[in-house]
Amino acid sequence: MLVRALPRLDGRELAAIFAGGAVGGLTRTVLTNEFPAAAASWPWVTFCVNVVGAFLVGYFVTRLQERLPPSAYRRPLLGTGLCGGLTTFSTMQFELLEMFEAHNYGLAFGYAATSVAAGYVAVLAATGMVRRVRTLA
Repeated sequence: MLVRALPRLDGRELAAIFAGGAVGGLTRTVLTNEFPAAAASWPWVTFCVNVVGAFLVGYFVTRLQERLPPSAYRRPLLGTGLCGGLTTFSTMQFELLEMFEAHNYGLAFGYAATSVAAGYVAVLAATGMVRRVRTLA
């Protein structure tokens, strides 16, 4: 029988993820509470935080891997924690279900497609910005 050892947990790395996640999650929660969306309308807060979060992930990952000296805690703090807490795929899914239940099929499909496309463009733009290359023709 093969026995695998559990990975050793780094308390400082977990603290960095927690701190970043708290900031990102609180930011998203405040914005969502201040600007709630109805099932019949475009959920601008979720859309914006997801696109901004995608941009930040592209920026942080590229900058941390290609431009800065290695660090054990920057990527968990900023990428996993902050961006993970800020962005919200689960809320997007919930909003899509509400749109479907309200029979807003066009809005739901448009929202899903635009969210994925805008997130991808945001990552490309941020990566290009860090690498100092043109991202759009």
